[in-house]
Amino acid sequence: MIQSPYRVAPGQKVRLKSIKPDGTGRFRDKEEVQEATQKNLVRMAEIQQMLYAEGRRSLLVVLQGMDTSGKDSTIRHVFSGVNPQGCSVTSFKAPSTTELAHDYLWRIHAHTPARGMITVFNRSHYESVLVERVHKIVPRGVWSARYDHINCFEQMLSDEGTRIIKLFLHISKDEQRKRLEERLADPKKNWKFDASDLSERELWDDYHKAYEDTFSRCSTKQAPWYVIPADHKWFRNWLISEILVEALEDMDPKHPPAPEGIEKWKVK
Repeated sequence: MIQSPYRVAPGQKVRLKSIKPDGTGRFRDKEEVQEATQKNLVRMAEIQQMLYAEGRRSLLVVLQGMDTSGKDSTIRHVFSGVNPQGCSVTSFKAPSTTELAHDYLWRIHAHTPARGMITVFNRSHYESVLVERVHKIVPRGVWSARYDHINCFEQMLSDEGTRIIKLFLHISKDEQRKRLEERLADPKKNWKFDASDLSERELWDDYHKAYEDTFSRCSTKQAPWYVIPADHKWFRNWLISEILVEALEDMDPKHPPAPEGIEKWKVK
């Protein structure tokens, strides 16, 4: 399995410092990977059509990462070929007043994919064991219990026919600095910059520790985590497309049977 080196085994202790964010696998440069990536995007579109037609199962893709890790860019490139009718994207920001009046998974469940659909979460329910932990918004006893809640939630989704793929876009601190500086220097990217990105950057080690605990506690057989080297966007896109194609092929959706008696029908 091509993605096995990047998949976190259940209970595995992950040390992000030991994983190279600038890794490129067997590829040497962008030109070398373009054909393989394009082939995957075409294949994704083909299988998505069958998943949508079959209408029995769904795929949930969770994207997490530090600021500037490329979540938006991943969605724009990797899902560029799929039919928008069968794909949705939900971006989770700070919870609203209404959302805060419910349990922390309430707003998440409403956006999980319907049968036949692919849904991409740009950030997700994991913010409740990342941001809320790092910023001490809730006490340890609260966030530490949420790992089990999340596992049960994902198990339920899996039991009901949703395949779950969770991707952590792993960039280096130096690469983040470069991308933040680009946002400051380029007027076309100024809108992407937020002063809070700098304060969050100061919590880099705290976030990495929170992610490492999340991987060991919440990478399961039915909902695995993958650590994606993301310093090189071209490798990130290929690897994610490879993982998704393999997951969709394993699901093996089929076109539904033709209506009974269709051979007798005629169009006049």
